[in-house]
Amino acid sequence: MTTHQPGVWRRMRLWGAAHAVDDLYQGLVPAVVPYFVLERGYGYVAAGGLTLAATLGSAVPQPLVGLLVDRRPLPWLSAAGLALAGLGVGLSGLADGYALVWLLVLFSGLGIAAFHPAAGRAAREAAGDSASAMSVFAAGGSVGFFLAPVLATPLLTAWGVRSTVVFVLPALAMAAVLFRARHRTYGVAGSAAARTGKDRWRPFMVLTGVEIVRSVAFFGVSTFIELYWLRHLGASHLLAGAALTCFLLGGVAGTLGGGRLADRIGMVRMAQWGTALTAPALVLLRVTPGQWAPLAFAVLAGAMLNLPFAVLVKLGQDYLPTRPGTAAGVTLGLAVSVGGLIAPLFGLIAQSHGPEGVLTVLPVVPVVGVLLGMFMVEPKPSWYEADGRGTGNGNAGGCENADGREKADGCEDRGAGNCAKREAPAGRIAR
Repeated sequence: MTTHQPGVWRRMRLWGAAHAVDDLYQGLVPAVVPYFVLERGYGYVAAGGLTLAATLGSAVPQPLVGLLVDRRPLPWLSAAGLALAGLGVGLSGLADGYALVWLLVLFSGLGIAAFHPAAGRAAREAAGDSASAMSVFAAGGSVGFFLAPVLATPLLTAWGVRSTVVFVLPALAMAAVLFRARHRTYGVAGSAAARTGKDRWRPFMVLTGVEIVRSVAFFGVSTFIELYWLRHLGASHLLAGAALTCFLLGGVAGTLGGGRLADRIGMVRMAQWGTALTAPALVLLRVTPGQWAPLAFAVLAGAMLNLPFAVLVKLGQDYLPTRPGTAAGVTLGLAVSVGGLIAPLFGLIAQSHGPEGVLTVLPVVPVVGVLLGMFMVEPKPSWYEADGRGTGNGNAGGCENADGREKADGCEDRGAGNCAKREAPAGRIAR
């Protein structure tokens, strides 16, 4: 099955929409936090604690869920996770005590933990080897983050935090759609393509480090950018919400643009450049005066932070071709969520130096990602498997000629221990 068939794009649009609804609830947490601060009197540390709750729920279980869905598809799991994600954060505004609010946000995170690995595996199998198809799924998450403040800010401004209950409905509706379509959202040909190859854990761990750095910076900005506009710049609630919206809108553009640029300059180079350009964008966001001018750099910072996002998701599954659920659980789940674990630390900085203190520190974070990015490598093309470490001829030496030299035009494993020659695609120089 090729990704040009209508059925593939239909499945990818469904998974992209489901990812958007799911990440709407991740985006709701930073959108709602300032209103808990203003209405309930929560301090900055308590505010960071809510982000921590969402992160604990989503980060820790996701690799385990990924291992599980790599063994069994569990087509109902993504629907169940999506419903729990919406119920948790949607009901949090109705809770009166901080402990109950914290637990509901935690449960929402657990729902997200169930959704991402299952959905990531299904999307990978439906898309096959198509990066453009997978980018539809990845971009759905950025759209969800973007829509959260766009939809939440008017409701929260008018009706307060109790209006979060309205957001239970999209989760239940999309969960019902996924559950009804649970046996039609996997691609047969894509499944075969996604489950062959050699897992490369070392470059995957480097990639995970880069994604963690991106996540720390992303959560730092998204959690405190509204409070920065409110407390430091003296802006209105609507303008503060607009700042978060601009930041997340830039993220959508960066996610889509990063995939296109990666096709031109390579996935690893795209990830490296996106990480490197994040630091100056964050500096400009912090030092630009006024209430309106920094909005442009909020867009820019969001775009730079998200340029590598879809690329990192695709790279992760290319590095672990036999474990798409595990790769999705880490790149879409654990690594992304780890940024929320740092939120209480940013809360301490904000407690002492205000939200502006957080935005002053954040430009240092991407420097770590730049250093890690120097160790990233491109995945082996699907047509090139004879690299001296393969198992195409049934031995440790990979696909070799009788004299021990690698075949000049690549080879592939036929599944029976024999190595068959295969021509490189046009424009490629076989090594």
